[in-house]
Amino acid sequence: MKTVLLDIVNIPVDDPVIFTFFVGYMAMLAAAVFFFFERGSVDGKWKTSLLVSGLITGIAAVHYYYMRDYYAATQETPTALRYIDWTLTVPLMCLEFYLLLKPAGAKPAFMWKLILASVLMLVAGYIGEAFTDGSMAHSVIWGVISSVGYVYILHSAWAGEAHKLAASSNNEAVQKGIRALAWFVLVGWAIYPIGYMAMPGGWLSGVLQPKDMNLFYNIADAINKIGFGLVVYGIAISESKKTANA
Repeated sequence: MKTVLLDIVNIPVDDPVIFTFFVGYMAMLAAAVFFFFERGSVDGKWKTSLLVSGLITGIAAVHYYYMRDYYAATQETPTALRYIDWTLTVPLMCLEFYLLLKPAGAKPAFMWKLILASVLMLVAGYIGEAFTDGSMAHSVIWGVISSVGYVYILHSAWAGEAHKLAASSNNEAVQKGIRALAWFVLVGWAIYPIGYMAMPGGWLSGVLQPKDMNLFYNIADAINKIGFGLVVYGIAISESKKTANA
């Protein structure tokens, strides 16, 4: 314990990775507090959406608290902690699609399909990364399985069920919100398969170092999780104002 505390106190000022671990932790925590407090500012039907946004950033803050300590003490990638975080928060991010589209007719089956796709994506990714033997075959097999889940969510957001429900909602705020979340899935989540391919045995092995990927992951996590929540918050505030002025 003394060694860990000493390493945390003597943080290298020229290490951007550990800096982003600390900033990520504080940003997620601040976002969670913000979303929880703002639940009182929105109409009742949007409170659950903000609760989920607060849970996503709150869970991430707890994991970043431990990941920053782990990295400070070992200078190693906290792979297991990252996947535990993602396995909890990514399905909740998929739940946001359902909550936003529920007034447009989204059924629980829609929610479960997105959640199961996210779990498949993450479990396969973890097996491929945590149990790698350094071979290309292992990386590709589990990477392809993981990609099935990702592509399903991507298709749903851009052209599938989520997109069609948003289009039929006749609600401009919801349509813009779903489009923004779709961009997060397309662009923001793209960093994760890139990181997967950069591991030993991956197609980008040797191109990107683990330290570089930690930096990119930390930045992407903060943008994706907080950004998701802010999009939901924007819709909730906009729709609540309409209700109040009606």
